[in-house]
Amino acid sequence: LQTAALFHSLASFSDERFEEENPEFWRSSAQNTLRSALSRKLNSNVAKNIVLFLGDGMGVTTITAARILKGQLQNRSGEETVMNMDTFPFVGLAKVYTVDFQIPDSAATATAYLCGVKTNLNTVGVSAAARNGVCRSQKGNEVTSILKWAKDAGKSVGIVTTTRVQHATPAASYAHSASRTWYSDADLPTSAVTGGCMDIASQLLRNTDIDVIIGGGRKYMTPKGFPDPEYPTDLKAQGQRKDNRNLINEWLSMKEGKVARYVWNKTDFDAVDPEKTDYLMALFEPGDLRFDVERDPSMDPSISETTEKAIRILKKNPKGFFLLVEGGRIDQGHHDSRASMALHEAVALDDAVARGLELTNEEETLTIVTADHSHAFTFNGYPFRGNSILGKSPIFAMDLLPYTTLMYGNGPGHKITNNKRPDIRNVDTTDKDYVQQAAVPLDSETHGGEDVALFARGPMAHLFQGVYEQNYIAHAMAFAACVGTNQEHCAATAEPDKTPFTSIDPGSSAPNTPFGAMTTVMLSITMSVLLH
Repeated sequence: LQTAALFHSLASFSDERFEEENPEFWRSSAQNTLRSALSRKLNSNVAKNIVLFLGDGMGVTTITAARILKGQLQNRSGEETVMNMDTFPFVGLAKVYTVDFQIPDSAATATAYLCGVKTNLNTVGVSAAARNGVCRSQKGNEVTSILKWAKDAGKSVGIVTTTRVQHATPAASYAHSASRTWYSDADLPTSAVTGGCMDIASQLLRNTDIDVIIGGGRKYMTPKGFPDPEYPTDLKAQGQRKDNRNLINEWLSMKEGKVARYVWNKTDFDAVDPEKTDYLMALFEPGDLRFDVERDPSMDPSISETTEKAIRILKKNPKGFFLLVEGGRIDQGHHDSRASMALHEAVALDDAVARGLELTNEEETLTIVTADHSHAFTFNGYPFRGNSILGKSPIFAMDLLPYTTLMYGNGPGHKITNNKRPDIRNVDTTDKDYVQQAAVPLDSETHGGEDVALFARGPMAHLFQGVYEQNYIAHAMAFAACVGTNQEHCAATAEPDKTPFTSIDPGSSAPNTPFGAMTTVMLSITMSVLLH
């Protein structure tokens, strides 16, 4: 079967290659792209809904490699594949450094793109005046997120993640913590306890009334020693809370009078009727969810399925919704230097993007796909067209040994024996557990610091063109949806003769775009008064 699939793939590639040798193929393709660009119209509607897809660690190299993998999984050569995110008409680049570090982590970046404020490494939902791990510095320096702004505006809100729901990315949407690692009260140092700081799991219930919460993290919600329903004999899966609180039960009791469901397995999850459900908490693992290639589909839904359930529940609100969807284990695959794991997670996220687009209307829903940071991940050598993206370069290195197309600048894959790299000629580098070689030895591969791509479509998507600071993203989303403090422009959208959004100067710097549009409106009003 594998041989047949290989021959089929090669035959398909041969046909593609024959087409591509004709210059008219490329001219026609370029003309089609040009016509599409020329016919593009700006969507200046107010965004009733926002869906933010966040690929944790999904740098540009990861996107390119995942695109090729997606095509190769469909028996194509891969390079020409069009990802769902590739179809978004507006693309920008976000600068990801933090206030204190050149290369960021997921906590500081999430605070930037969700709360609109850059901050320090390892802190969530606080400004840079707070110090990593210092509880007393947190007080008075809390910053709120677009999830809260949307909720305050009457919208429904939700978070979907493949990590624990207390992890850095989702935590920045609802929590304020001087340390991203204060998942439960058992993680709080003595100084944080005496200083009155609250663990992230407790803040999940206290800070914002979130309609849909989907991910992992059961053990941070239950008392110490509380047996896990799925792994009752696994001591590591048991509850961790020292305060003896069961936050799951507390969450259910807080929803009295509403239809609230808590589920921990796919059977119960599938039984949840979105039309009859007001609130949903679904926690499928004690910690992070399983990698998609290792997921038991009978126990855990895919990120596409969780995205669909969330949207179907949230979209019942006539005022709209905000939904954060995180493909969080892309990052963890990279930290392990297991490129196959990371790329399959990225493909799964792109599939969820397609599901989100199917369930929403582009005229009223702003959809964004971006990353928080990249990784020390390289796409190198001179592999032939159609070569497995997880395979080896056909040309050996100076040490007369092969190397893989994908490698890492640092990480656990650094192995030198007798001054030689491992010989991988007989190693299956496409295996999901294969660890790519690295130049520098580290237990865990690090993040990268280059700009990350942002793809946007829907209302006000054109605000996301250009190069900008990462914290600009939250402000542009809020502007598009008329939530938060920047709403002076919103009334003007009801007047058909005024088009304040489309009068933005394309030459202006991206971070000032929302305020530039607002200034244009105010100047127009002033001139009208003076002339009349």
